Amino acid sequence: LGMGRVDGKVAVVTGGASGLGRAMALLLAREGARVAVTDIQTEEADKVANEAVEAGGQAQAWELNTTDEEGIRRVFAEVSDAFGPIDVLVNNAGIRGVNKPTDEIDLEDWNQVISVNLNGVFLCTKHVIPHMREAGRGSIVNLSSIYGLVGGPDVPPYHAAKGAVRLMSKTDALLYAAEGIRVNSVHPGFVWTPMVEDFLQESVGDLEEGRAMLNEAHPIGHPGEPDDIAYGVLYLASDESKFVTGSELVIDGGYTAR
Repeated sequence: LGMGRVDGKVAVVTGGASGLGRAMALLLAREGARVAVTDIQTEEADKVANEAVEAGGQAQAWELNTTDEEGIRRVFAEVSDAFGPIDVLVNNAGIRGVNKPTDEIDLEDWNQVISVNLNGVFLCTKHVIPHMREAGRGSIVNLSSIYGLVGGPDVPPYHAAKGAVRLMSKTDALLYAAEGIRVNSVHPGFVWTPMVEDFLQESVGDLEEGRAMLNEAHPIGHPGEPDDIAYGVLYLASDESKFVTGSELVIDGGYTAR
C-alpha cells in the first residue's frame, strides 16, 4: 500500500489540461488520489491523464465545460461510477477574459468571464455536494487569485469574479462544515502558465521585459511555478488540513504582503 498524502481519495480537477490544473492533477495522482482530469481541451486532458497513469497513478480524462450544468451533473456521476464517490473538488477552470477599463466592456464579454470564473465554481460546487455527502466527507478547493485580495487596474471582470470566489468559499464553508465538507480558497500570485504568458505578451509586448516586471512585483524575486500552487492544493485536499475551512491560502511570493 502506498503512503500518499491523499490515498483513497477521489478528486475532480477542472481546467486540468494545462497550467496550474495539470500540475494539480499530476501531483494529486502521484500522492494516491484517483483523479478525474476535466477540461474543454480533450486531447490535452487525455495527455495529462495518461501521464499520471504512466507515473503509476490512477486518472482518467473527461470533457467538461464548467458553464454547462447538465454536463457537470453527468460527468460527476460518471466519475463517481468509475472511481467511487467524489470527495475532493478543485475548482480551477478559469479564463482571463477581456482587458479593458470597466466603462468600455461589453456586457457579453463581462458575462463570459463571470460565467466561467464564478458561475462555474457555483455549478461544480452545487453538483459535487451530493457526492461528498455520499462519501461522508469532502474538500472543495476554489482557485481565487491575489486579485481576490487586492485590486489592479486591469481585467475588471476577472478581479470581480475572483473576489466573489473568495467570499463564496467562506459561505459554503459555513453551510457544509457540520457535514464534514471543507471549503477553502487558494490565491496564487503570478505563475508561469500559458495564461500569464499571453497576458504579458499583450500588456507589455516583450516577454523579457514582462518577466523583469514580474520579478520586481514579487518580493521573492520571481514568479511562481505550477507546483508551488499544486502543493497548496494537495495540503487542502488532504486530511492534514482537517481543521482548515473557510480560509484563504495565499501562495504569492510576498506579492500581497506589501
